[in-house]
Amino acid sequence: MLGEKLHEECGVFGVHINTQEAAGITYNALSALQHRGQEGAGIAVLSKNAILCHKDVGLVSEVFNGDTLKKLPASGIGIGHVRYSTTGGNICANVQPVVTEFLRGRIAIAHNGNIVNAGELKELLSQYGCAFSATSDSEVISALIAYEIIRNGNLQVAVTAAARQLRGAFSLIVLSSDGTMIAVRDGWGFRPLCLGENDHGHAIASESCALDSAGFRFIRDIEPGEMVIIDPNGNLTACEILEKDNKGLCIFEYVYFARPDSVIDGLSVYEARYNMGIQLAREYPVEADLVCGVPDSGLEAAMGYSKESGLAYIPCFVKNRYIGRSFIFPSQSQRDAAVRLKLNPVRANLEGKRIVLVDDSIVRGTTSAKIVRMLKQAGAKEVHMRISAPPFTHSCHFGTDIDSEENLIANKMSIPEICQHIGADSLGYISIKGLKEACHTSRARFCTGCFSGEYPIDVGQDHHKNQFE
Repeated sequence: MLGEKLHEECGVFGVHINTQEAAGITYNALSALQHRGQEGAGIAVLSKNAILCHKDVGLVSEVFNGDTLKKLPASGIGIGHVRYSTTGGNICANVQPVVTEFLRGRIAIAHNGNIVNAGELKELLSQYGCAFSATSDSEVISALIAYEIIRNGNLQVAVTAAARQLRGAFSLIVLSSDGTMIAVRDGWGFRPLCLGENDHGHAIASESCALDSAGFRFIRDIEPGEMVIIDPNGNLTACEILEKDNKGLCIFEYVYFARPDSVIDGLSVYEARYNMGIQLAREYPVEADLVCGVPDSGLEAAMGYSKESGLAYIPCFVKNRYIGRSFIFPSQSQRDAAVRLKLNPVRANLEGKRIVLVDDSIVRGTTSAKIVRMLKQAGAKEVHMRISAPPFTHSCHFGTDIDSEENLIANKMSIPEICQHIGADSLGYISIKGLKEACHTSRARFCTGCFSGEYPIDVGQDHHKNQFE
């Protein structure tokens, strides 16, 4: 779904080890989490009782190079973040980690999610004298924790008090200038967070693939409502601080956001996507010659469709992995052409064939129409589109940047009309029930609000990306 991809607000990572390699390890982990956010990146490390941070807009490899990493002090404790903005614009001030100074020290936070009562909290903190320089909800979280530290005098008590005031999605890592690191996951478990270890200490990450890349063994998921504390000496304890509901995990993590080599809440992302393809073949069979997937997040579902249907799985695209992000092209026509630069059909596999084309979602329909047209221009006789997510009809309030509801194609057209609009010969979306069955795990129930309009919590007033601008 190249030109109209959904984006998710961020990947977080924290490391607490007895060697002095925190910055380099965090860089490796952020590189593995790059798919979760491409607008900005940052690393904060502890040096004696100071927290030093380098961050900027851009990809991890653009923000950091060998010289930049060398300028960060040698340390065994650090946190990092990759960002895509869902609250606050793409400016350096909104890039994380957010570092907050107060009378008793300094904290840095890395946050994945979206706080639906951030506006109310910001107004309250402003009355208490807190000043804000950014326009993100993450800065509000950091200021709230700092305020609670001043009130309570204890980091663990302060983080607990702050977390109990937040409404919405937060997978959060907090680094204190005394060397304590705390991770918290909201009680609904909207966004993933997991724990790893090696012979030198512990790491916390949005996805297990980051632990693999950073040299840590996956231990377990951090549970909804759980707080994990790593003290300055590296000792780890955990406790439940929020009521655990465990039914808010964003199901789109499995459809698109997470890397297929990650495991989230006990379920392999690869296995979930493969199961989606199986379910699609059961719900929408069709007479065809072969199955192919749109790289990259449609590939595993296409394999599952192939297995269930008995149709051959054959690659139909070559992906150019050296083309930059499409939004850097200066004109719309060039951005449109970028779809063909990134994906090119394999004519030899397509000519005269009836194709089942599997993709992860359709948002506005523009990219799907281009891809179907490309396949038919390359000789495909028929293109039958199969989508491993239900139609998007509602906004997300918990960290996914979905277009406004009036721009979503499923709110403007019926499924037959969408099929005609994109030029496909047939179109089938997986059902919400089928998607849940594909993601079956005993450890999680899911938020499907963007498909159904039914959210696990009351989201209150309308929220928008630039509410603090």
